[in-house]
Amino acid sequence: MSLDGAMLKYIREELNELVGSRVDKIFQPSREEIVISFRKPNSADKGAKKLYFSANGSSARVHLTEKTFENPQNPPMFCMLMRKHIGSGRLTAIRQDGLERILYFDFQCVNEIGDIVTNTVIAEIMGRSANIILERDGRVIDSVRRISEETSRRILPNIVYETPPRPERENFFDKQESEISALVENRNERLAKALPAVLEGISPIFARECAFYSAGDTDAVCNELTEEQKKRFCEFLKKAKEEPCFTAVADENGVKKDFSFVDIKQYGASFKVLHYDSACALLDDFFGQKSDRLCQRAGDMIKLIKSRIERTSRKLELQKKELSECTKKEELRLFGDLISANIYRLEKGMTSVVLEDFYTGEPKKIPLDARLTPAKNAQKYYSGYRKLCTAEKMLTELIAQGRNELSYLESLIDSVTRAKSDIELSEIRTELSEQGLIRGEKTVSKPKKTEPLKFLSSDGFVILVGKNNRQNDELTLKTAKATDIWLHVKDIAGSHVIIKTEGKKPPESTIVEAARLAAYHSKAKNGSGVPVDYTAVKFVKKPAGARPGMVVFTDNRTLYVTPNEEEMNTLKERGHI
Repeated sequence: MSLDGAMLKYIREELNELVGSRVDKIFQPSREEIVISFRKPNSADKGAKKLYFSANGSSARVHLTEKTFENPQNPPMFCMLMRKHIGSGRLTAIRQDGLERILYFDFQCVNEIGDIVTNTVIAEIMGRSANIILERDGRVIDSVRRISEETSRRILPNIVYETPPRPERENFFDKQESEISALVENRNERLAKALPAVLEGISPIFARECAFYSAGDTDAVCNELTEEQKKRFCEFLKKAKEEPCFTAVADENGVKKDFSFVDIKQYGASFKVLHYDSACALLDDFFGQKSDRLCQRAGDMIKLIKSRIERTSRKLELQKKELSECTKKEELRLFGDLISANIYRLEKGMTSVVLEDFYTGEPKKIPLDARLTPAKNAQKYYSGYRKLCTAEKMLTELIAQGRNELSYLESLIDSVTRAKSDIELSEIRTELSEQGLIRGEKTVSKPKKTEPLKFLSSDGFVILVGKNNRQNDELTLKTAKATDIWLHVKDIAGSHVIIKTEGKKPPESTIVEAARLAAYHSKAKNGSGVPVDYTAVKFVKKPAGARPGMVVFTDNRTLYVTPNEEEMNTLKERGHI
C-alpha cells in the first residue's frame, strides 16, 4: 500500500484551489506531521482549508483534511521555523515533476529585511524515505527528518537540495495506450510486474487491476495476451486516464487495506469496495481510522506493557513450580516424626533406615545423613518442613499478587487500544508513570482530563462509561452515588459502567443496555454471551494499596449479554442531545 505518482497528480489538481490563498496557521501535531490552514482573500467561502502533510514511513501523504488535531502545548522547533519562513505567506504554485512522488509548494513571503522571497515546502511522499523539507533558492533551510549519512542523499540545513535518484521510465499520462501496449507485449513476465517497471507513477494494485481487467487474471503474462485482451488492456488505460474512480477496499471488519484511482474488482466478494468523490476525501478517510501519532504512541505503550506482562508471566510460572514442590513438606514432617519415635533404634553413620508409617502401616525408606546423629537428622527434616511451610505461604501471596498484576496490565492494554485521542493516551501514560512502569516526565502545566463517555438508556437513565483505570476510579469512587448501579465484565479487563439512578429503581431494560455497554467497552467486545456483574455502588470497595481501576464488590448478580455496536451508537447519540 503506497501513494503512487499518478494518484499524487490527482491530489495536486485538487489542491490547486488553494493557489492564491494565504497561510493562516501552522501546527505540528507530531514529529512527522504538519498541518497548514489556508484562507483565500475575497472568497465566498470564509472557512479555512487544512492541508495535511505526513512523513510517516508507512503512511506518507499530503491532502486536504476535515480532521481535527490535538497539538502539543509547546510547538516543536521545525513548526516554529515554518511559522517564521512561510507564516502569512501566499501560496503561488504547486508543482510536480512528471509523476515523481514529490510535490513542491511555492510560497511568496517577506523575509527579515522586507524583501519578497519564494520559500518552498517539499513533500517527498516516498515510503520510508518520506520527508518534509523547507527550501529557499535551492538550499535546504531545514527538514522534518535530517539525513547525514555519506552513503545516501544528504538532507541537512544550508546544503544544496538534490532530488532523489530517478529511474528511467515513461510517464503514464504522456503515452498513448497503444505505445504502452507495445512496451510490454513482448516481455516474458507477469503484466502486473512489467507495468511498474516501464511506467512511472504506477502502484502494484493498479498494475494488478489492469491485468485482471485485461485477462481476468492478476498473474497474466505479457506475451501471452490475446488480441482481445490487448484491446481490453488499452481500454482500461484510457478509462483510467479520462475517468478516474477513487476507490478503497476494506476487509469484513471494515479495516481499509488498499486504494487506487481506478475501480478495484480483483478481490471479488472477499473485500468491500468503497468509492469517494475526490482523491483527498479518499486519503482523509483511509488513513483517518487512527492517526499516525496515535498508532505510534499506542503501539509503544502496548509494547512496553506486553514486555511487563511477559516478565510477570515468567515469574508467575516459576513461583507456581516452586509452590508445587512445597507439597513435599508433609513427607518431611513425617520423616522427622518417624525418626524421633524410633531414635533408640538408630545410630550415627547410617545412610538410610526403613520405618513403619504411623498412618498407613506401610514401610517407609528414609534417607539419613551419615555425618549427623539421629536427633540432628530429625531436626534437619523438621527444618526443611518449616522452610517449605514459610515458602508456601509467601509463594501463595506472591502468586495472588502476580495474578492481580497481570489483570491490571491487561486492563492497561484494553485502555490503550480503546484510546481515541492524545489526551486519553497522556492520561494512561501518567498512570504508567505513577505506577512506576515508566520514568516520569516533567510537565510544565497540569495535564488536561477527559470526561467519561455518556449514554442515555431507552428509559431515560444516564449511563457513564470510564475510558481508563484512573477515570474508572474517579467514576466509581467519587462521581457515583451509593444508590447508583455499578457494572463490569466478569474476570475480563474493561471499563467501569455506572447507571445514574437519581434514587429510582432502573428497569431491567436499562440494566441490560448498560451491561451491553460494559461488554462493548472491554476485551470481550467481539464476543457473545459475555458475563457482566452488576451491584449497587455502595457494595463496591477499593482495597488499600490496590492498583488504579482495581476494586472488590459483593451482593452482585450476573447478566449474559452480546455487545451491539449499533445499539451503542444509538445510546451515545441520545446521551449528547
